[in-house]
Amino acid sequence: MSRRALRRLRGEQRGQEPLGPGALQFVLRDDDDAEEEGPKRGPGVRVPGGTGKEGVHVNNRFALINIEDLEDDAVVNGEKSDCVLAHTVASGNKARAPSGGPETKRDGDMIKTVFPEQSNVSGKLRKKKKKQRNKKSSTAETLENGLEDIDRILERIKDSSGLSHPGPPPPSSRKHVLHVEHRHLNPDTELKRYFGARAVLGEQRPRQRQRVYPKCTWLTTPKSTWPRYSKPGLSMRLLESKKGLSFFAFEHSEDYQQAQHKFLVAVESMEPNNIVVLLQTSPYHVDSLLQLSDACRFQDDQEMARDLTERALYSMECAFHPLFSLTSGTCRLDYRRPENRSFYLALYKQMSFLEKRGCPRTALEYCKLILSLEPDEDPLCMLLLIDHLSLRARNYEYLIRLFQEWEAHRNLSQLPNFAFSVSLAYFLLSQQTDLPEQELSSTREKASTLIQQALIMFPGVLMPLLEYCSVRPDAAVSGHRFFGPDAEISQPPALSQLVSLYLGRSHFLWKEPATMSWLEENVREVLRTVDAGDPTVEACEGRRKVLYQRAPRNIHRHVILSEIKEAVAVLPPEVTTQSVMGFDPLPPLDTIYSYVRPERLSPVSHGNTVALFFRSLLPNYAMEGERPEEGVAGGLNRNQGLNRLMLAVRDMMANFHFNDMEVPLEENPEGEGDWD
Repeated sequence: MSRRALRRLRGEQRGQEPLGPGALQFVLRDDDDAEEEGPKRGPGVRVPGGTGKEGVHVNNRFALINIEDLEDDAVVNGEKSDCVLAHTVASGNKARAPSGGPETKRDGDMIKTVFPEQSNVSGKLRKKKKKQRNKKSSTAETLENGLEDIDRILERIKDSSGLSHPGPPPPSSRKHVLHVEHRHLNPDTELKRYFGARAVLGEQRPRQRQRVYPKCTWLTTPKSTWPRYSKPGLSMRLLESKKGLSFFAFEHSEDYQQAQHKFLVAVESMEPNNIVVLLQTSPYHVDSLLQLSDACRFQDDQEMARDLTERALYSMECAFHPLFSLTSGTCRLDYRRPENRSFYLALYKQMSFLEKRGCPRTALEYCKLILSLEPDEDPLCMLLLIDHLSLRARNYEYLIRLFQEWEAHRNLSQLPNFAFSVSLAYFLLSQQTDLPEQELSSTREKASTLIQQALIMFPGVLMPLLEYCSVRPDAAVSGHRFFGPDAEISQPPALSQLVSLYLGRSHFLWKEPATMSWLEENVREVLRTVDAGDPTVEACEGRRKVLYQRAPRNIHRHVILSEIKEAVAVLPPEVTTQSVMGFDPLPPLDTIYSYVRPERLSPVSHGNTVALFFRSLLPNYAMEGERPEEGVAGGLNRNQGLNRLMLAVRDMMANFHFNDMEVPLEENPEGEGDWD
């Protein structure tokens, strides 16, 4: 009968047997030493430590709970002597089987089989863990001591000076003013901040399991509904590097050039279906995607328009040079090259979609990216927009920093949008409660100074601004000669265009009651300055007449792209009378062409006046025997119908009257009035 059955018959429980005075004496040893020993000699509770080895005797078995702490202390304090380690190794070697077989350990009634390889590995792992634990504790102590020393030094410095100057970081450690951050190029980052990740990525997570992993891009995220990407023949090369700047240019292969020629023919046809036909063969042709995006936008299909613009950006980003960086602010693209303009326009259209979508912070990052591609020339005049996006994104510090760094060499205060937006940024910054009281008062004073200077320099802004905000001005203000109707009428046309652009875009930023009361205070202060005869008023009037005589071409291009009705209405006649293409609005006069479009030769262009007339009305028209333009939609049935109409017109004009005289065209010997 087993011991368990005997205990049950007696009514005893395990662990209640009478124990002798030395029965609860244990020997604490390392686990690796225990594994390296041979089979235990007996089932007793006391395990001898071996000759020459003194074990730690424990009279309470619950004291073994903290056995690891005891082992760690023994290792740290170096209590294990060399003789003990030597004895442990010797005993392990003696107990090891000669054939490398498993070792057997007996623990009470249980028999454990331990393989020697496992015991060695586990012992080494335990030793490594102990050493790492000791190293971590020692390094943590040294770090804490070092931090305490640094804190003491800083406290001594503060005590000796009495003041602490947090201030901005030194200029060397600050990033470039046009530095772009990758994470802000993704609109999902901004939407997550507004609505949470679950609301933004809720629909995207199931689709990610089945998606094909395309090339990683920063500007757009490829969609599963897009055609499979294959290189369309678009590439980028490095032109030169000088003064820390790298100049790049996009290039078109021969196949891409042929697609570009077909695109120009399709645009001349005034038929969007022709562009759709071209995209079926060249699904990643950039100009076709942008032009079709405009067509969808005019038809109020905003989702499709945005999708086509993103596909165009993806096509161009896949063609980037390995050294081209979006974030450094040192990569340049010359707008005079037609191949580079598509990238500018694609970025601008994407920025407009992001602003309408409610992502002004992401749109600001795109604006900085466009400005960094050619900041000196600024072909799309992004300086007329970056202040608006900064205020909408509530990034007041960035707008103030840009104004402070560029005012010296760019005269940003001479632009109405910067003159009013920077002062508004200072005022909105002074409304924040997390700043010290002294800093708030100085910021408010700076805002008042700047808004007074802006009102003196641009007095024609006030009355239209109040009208936009549905605010009726005081009689003292509206009847004053400085802010009256003469102020708006007397300003130059170029300045009127800038004012209309700013008010049409940013007037709603001034509708807050606190902003209006602050503006009213400064308007009254300006009136007192004008009545006092301050010479600054006369100087600003002279500058207005000299500086704003004629707007440059990039401002007109910006107005066309902005599509703000108030600004488009005041464009000069030399701009409104010429044809403006959506894929290339107002190209530079000094364009650098890398290849030229071949001339279109057709028999219609030689002397057939009626055919030229129909060609001007219907670009798809083709005479009999004339081959239609390649890449243009429209079948033979359409051309045959037009040819029949042409024959009917010829029959009708068989007899033509000159001065009430009937002169048949076919019988005219001298060929006068020959229409064929």
